Amino acid sequence: MANEAPVYGGQALLEGVMFGGKDHTVTAVRRNDDSIEYFYAKKTKKPIYQKLKKIPFLRGVIALIESSGLGAKHLQFASERYDIDPGEEEDNQEEASKLQMILGVAVVGVISFLFAKFVFTLVPVFLAELFSPWISGKYPQIFLETFFKLILLLSYLYIISMTPLIKRVFQYHGAEHKVINCYEAGLDITVENVQKQSRLHYRCGSSFILFTVVIGMFVYFFFPTDPLWLRVVIRILLIPVVLGISFEVLQATNAVREIPVLKYLGYPGLWLQLLTTKEPKDEMVEVAIASFNKLHEVEKNPDLSMQLHHD
Repeated sequence: MANEAPVYGGQALLEGVMFGGKDHTVTAVRRNDDSIEYFYAKKTKKPIYQKLKKIPFLRGVIALIESSGLGAKHLQFASERYDIDPGEEEDNQEEASKLQMILGVAVVGVISFLFAKFVFTLVPVFLAELFSPWISGKYPQIFLETFFKLILLLSYLYIISMTPLIKRVFQYHGAEHKVINCYEAGLDITVENVQKQSRLHYRCGSSFILFTVVIGMFVYFFFPTDPLWLRVVIRILLIPVVLGISFEVLQATNAVREIPVLKYLGYPGLWLQLLTTKEPKDEMVEVAIASFNKLHEVEKNPDLSMQLHHD
C-alpha cells in the first residue's frame, strides 16, 4: 500500500463503531430491528488547535482533548439508539442529563477524560504513601506507585470486561481493529477478510494508556516525592507532560512496527489489548465495515453527510 494512503482511527461504541479520517467521522449502530443507523460529525479545525498540533509533545494533548470531545458525541448517539425501538428516540433524548444540556456533550466528554486521568494518577500516590513506613525513599516509592497504578488499571479493565455490556463493546473494539488492519493490508473489506485479521493494533488508545504508566514512572524520577502535598501537586502538573510524551512514544512504536527488534517496543501495549478487545461476531464486523464504507462515501461526496444524523 502506498505511503500516502490516508490514516484512519476508530472507537468502539455501544452496539456500534465510529471511524474517522482527516476531516470526517461516521458512526454505525445496530438497532433493535437489526437495521444499521448512521451518525456524522465533521472534525472542527480551530486555527489555534491546528498551530498547537504542529508542536511535538503538545500536539498529543490537543489531539486527546479533541478526540475526547468528538468521541463523546458519537457515544451519546449510540447510547440513545442501540437499545430502543426506532421511533422512540425523542422520548429517550428528553432523559439526557442536565449537565450535558448545560455544558454540551463534547465538554462533558473532555471533563470525563480528565477526571478519569486524575483518579488513575492520584489514587496510586496515596496507596504508595500508606506503605511509606516500610517502603520509603524516592525511587522505591515511585516504583510502588507505578505498581499500584498498573494493578489498578489491569483490575479495572478485567472487571469491566466481565460485564456483558462492556464485553460486547470490547468485541466491537476488536472489529474496529480488524477492519483497519484489513484496510492497511490492502485487502478487500469483506467479513471473511476482516475476520482473518488480528484484533490488536499499534495505534490503539489502550496502548497509549499503558505508555502513560511507564513514561510517567521515568518522568517522576526527576521530581521529589516528599512532602505528600508537593507530590500530589507535581503529579497533577505533570499530567499533560506525561500525556504528550506518551503520545509521541505511541507514534514512534507504530512507525517502527515493521522493523525487526524495534517492533517489540509496542508489544506491551498489544498485550494490554488482549483485555480491551475481544473476538467479534460476524454481525459486529458487518457494523464496523458499514461504518468504514460510509466514511469513504462521505469523503468522496461530503454532501452525503446531510442524509445522516449529525450534530
